[in-house]
Amino acid sequence: MARREGTGKTALVTGASAGIGRGLALEFASHGFDLVLVARSAGKLEHAAQEARERFGVEALVLPLDLQGRDAPQSLFDDLSARQIPIEVLVNNAGILSQGAFREMAVEPILDMLHLNTRALTILTRLFLEPMIQGGGGRVLNVASVGGFFPSPSMAVYAATKAYVISLSEALAEELQDTGVTVTALCAGFTTTEMLDEINGARSLAAQMPQGLIMDPDAVAREGYQACMEGEPVRVPGVPNQIAVRVLGWQPRGMVRALLGALGRRAF
Repeated sequence: MARREGTGKTALVTGASAGIGRGLALEFASHGFDLVLVARSAGKLEHAAQEARERFGVEALVLPLDLQGRDAPQSLFDDLSARQIPIEVLVNNAGILSQGAFREMAVEPILDMLHLNTRALTILTRLFLEPMIQGGGGRVLNVASVGGFFPSPSMAVYAATKAYVISLSEALAEELQDTGVTVTALCAGFTTTEMLDEINGARSLAAQMPQGLIMDPDAVAREGYQACMEGEPVRVPGVPNQIAVRVLGWQPRGMVRALLGALGRRAF
């Protein structure tokens, strides 16, 4: 992929075909970043890439790939190394959600969430960190969730994977202070993405929530970009979401479990 005049920097965005990932890709493009876009859907990726090229004049490379595969993160890293495309910003957005009672879930969707939401993110971060450090700087943006701050009955595994992402991001942000590399966890709340349509009851629950707690992907992406570039360890987009996280964080854990359990049973 030829370097264009401008920043000369490239952002790698996983899960870039829709929702927050697509929003983040276009947000980085609007600031002059060339793009490497990764997801399973080649068609949707190409649409996002073409929009970035036409609107912002950046280069955009499309790499369809299922990051759940055991060797996929290493394959992606090796591919970009062979193409001699250095990555200045890694955006780990790819993730999936399966909801329902844990005791009733099949093993496969549990493993899928663990492999994509935590394993792939961790390996990609480890692989791309080294050249960033050697180059004197870089940024990692890990897309988590406000669900990662609390136990979430009916979404137990998903929330646990996002808690892992927050914890990993904060620890690495501290570890890497003297390297020029920053790590940020973007903890989105309810966001109007396609994921809501895949979850039973999510739309009805969103309709009952205060509108200030519901954000669109582009607004989340703008905050994510800002937090990433400023090197914030954790960003919760939207003041209402920040207040909700803080207020729930002050409450006894047992009360939080009961409240979120009641909401989960009602919605799902």
